[in-house]
Amino acid sequence: MSSGEHRTVGERGQVTLPKDIRERLGIEGGDKVIVEEDDGRVVIEKPVTRAELAEGYRASAERARDVADEMAHVSREADDYLGDAPDW
Repeated sequence: MSSGEHRTVGERGQVTLPKDIRERLGIEGGDKVIVEEDDGRVVIEKPVTRAELAEGYRASAERARDVADEMAHVSREADDYLGDAPDW
């Protein structure tokens, strides 16, 4: 059982989203939302914008660079500690 606010569906299938939810999610009048059914539930989502998607890719690339830098540092430390690997 949901603990969310109860809303009435109008004759044309319209439902007003609660103001606090709209404000928290940054949904304003005229914005597009995604409405889908998931296992008997109606799910309303704010779509990901191109800017949000781009920021996610930038953050992911930055994390990948950080990991690569750390691995290079660890590899140099290992080389310094162990010396050159034999050419077997």
